[in-house]
Parts: sequence; C-alpha cells; structure tokens
Amino acid sequence: MGDGLLAAALLVFGLVATPLATAHQPGTVRLDALGYALIVAASAVLALRHRWPVGVLALSTAAITAYLFRGYAYGPVLLVFSVAIYTVAARLALRLSAAAAGAALVALSTHVFVPHPHNPGVGGLLPATAWVVVPFALGVTVRLNRADAARARLDAARRIADDERLRIAQEVHDVVGHGLAAIHMQAEIALHLLHRRPEQAQAALTAISRTSKQGLDELRATLTAVRHGDDRAPAPGLAQLPALRDRLAHAGLPVTLSVAGGGPVPAAVDLAGYRIVQEALTNVLRHAGATGAAVRVEHTAGAVEVEVTDSGIGGTPAPGGTGIAGMRERATALGGALTAGPRPGGGFRVHAVLPVPPGAAP
Repeated sequence: MGDGLLAAALLVFGLVATPLATAHQPGTVRLDALGYALIVAASAVLALRHRWPVGVLALSTAAITAYLFRGYAYGPVLLVFSVAIYTVAARLALRLSAAAAGAALVALSTHVFVPHPHNPGVGGLLPATAWVVVPFALGVTVRLNRADAARARLDAARRIADDERLRIAQEVHDVVGHGLAAIHMQAEIALHLLHRRPEQAQAALTAISRTSKQGLDELRATLTAVRHGDDRAPAPGLAQLPALRDRLAHAGLPVTLSVAGGGPVPAAVDLAGYRIVQEALTNVLRHAGATGAAVRVEHTAGAVEVEVTDSGIGGTPAPGGTGIAGMRERATALGGALTAGPRPGGGFRVHAVLPVPPGAAP
C-alpha cells in the first residue's frame, strides 16, 4: 500500500513538474507521448520496489536512461531513480547492492557520451554520480541501523530468556532441594527405627508422605505458573514461615521463629525472604548435623532483615555449592546483601538485608 502511494505521488509530481523543468532548460526536447510514457514506466514500477528491488532498479534505470538519451530535460524523474537506488541499498547486502547501484550508474551515465545539442558532456558525470551515491549511502546507513536494532532486540530477548531460565532453575532448586532434604532425614529416621520402634518409624514414613506431597504440590504450582507465563499460583512469602517451621519440625528439625515488626512488603522481597530462609534451613538439614535452628525476621522502615542460625558443626561451606550463591543472588538482585559463615560459638549463620523502597506497594 505504501509503495503504491509513493509511486503514484512521484508519478503525479513527474507529470506536473517535468514540463516546468523543460521550460527552464531551453533547447531540451519538449515532452511528447514517448517522454510521458517513460516517466510513467519509471515511476509505476516503484510500487513493487520492496518485492523486487533489483528488478525495479533495472526497469527504472532503463526507462530513465532512454529518457535522457532522447534529450528530455533533467527533472523529477531522477527522484524515481534515487528512490530505487535507496531501496536496493537499504534492503540488500552491501556487495549485491553496490554491484546493482554501480551497474545503474554506468547505464545512467552513458547518455553524456551521446551527441546532442544540449548534452552536458563529461561534466554531467558528477551530478549523475550524486544521484547514486547520496541515496545509496543513506540506504546503507538505514540498513545498518536496522541491523543494529535487530541485534539489540535479539540480545535483549536472549538476556531475558537467560534470566528467566536462571529464575526457574533457582525456584525448582529451592522447592525440590528443600523437600528432598526433609525426606532424606525422615527416611534415615525410619530406617533406624524400623525394627526397634515400628510405631515411630511409621510416623517418620507418614512425614515422608506428607512432605513429598507438599513438595510435589509446590513444584506443580511453580511449573504451572511458568508454563502459562503468569502468576496463577500464589508465590510463597514470609507469612508462610510458620508452615515451613512446622514441616521441618515433622522432619525432625526443631525451628524457633521470631518476627519483629510487620506490614506489607513488595512481592519480590517477600518471595526472596522466604526462599532465603527455606534454603538456609535446607542446608541445615543436609549438612549441619544440627539439633535445632532459629529464624529471625525483622521489619524496619527501609528493609527486611532475615537471619537463620543453627547449632550444627559450622565450618566453611564447601566450594562449588549453589545454595549460598543462589541466596546471595536473590539478595543482591534486590539491592541487598547476604553474608553466610560459621559462628564464633559454633554453628552457622545466614544473614540477609533486603531493602524495601519507600512507599513500595506489595
């Protein structure tokens, strides 16, 4: 549609303005039926310039070269030639577009060597070259800018996809890791008590069943939200810490929970705080050999402070682990900070500060 309108506009302009140009160039051949036909042919093919840019350039060049050979006045028809050159440069690779533009320039320039009373001679090569070089340079610039913009969009899309993959991996790691750690502890208890105290082993197996169901439900909700690309499943938050504490108590790890202050916090802070506590307690189950853990959450005017301590063996975290790195990434992504390491008196401590911007809505 746009190409057709452009072709029609240039055609009307050429038919109206060319007689005026003839009047200001004495001695040139007055427009006749052939001249008008060449203007129509050169302009009309522009309607197909995006479909067949090289073919349109070839047809326009042939018509305009015949027009100039005939001795008609220089005029608006050369605008048609410039548009065809620009289209080739803007849409095709540099080597192909340069070859097409060069061939068109050679064809257009041949008229200066044809004997004619008002032939510009060799001096006409300079303006002929300008009608090619200027639109060609503009077209190449537009094509390169378009390519740069496309690469920038592709890079942005890749970064978004990479960030989303990392987010999903972290969510699945937290959900599955926590559940498997609790199940592993209960399975160890069940195996230990199976023959000596079957009733307690049965309680441990019941806890395994309950923990596995909860983990599967949370994993299913997370994957459903990812699959649909929305937040249909409510994300866990700090309000679910009592339920997390109870699950760990059933898994054999007593946890004390202390919450100071309160109030709504942004969803990202709420989720990050919960996941940091969940991962820290999962590490206690896996590695600490602790008899208990303590969770402290403190709401202040500008931040949420989360601390998890345990009574385990402490020690330096093993290199290459993803748990502490994932917790730190959650904190730093929000502009906060996280520290983790052994406590002087024994055990381990994870401490995170998650900023809450002033007036941030949940």
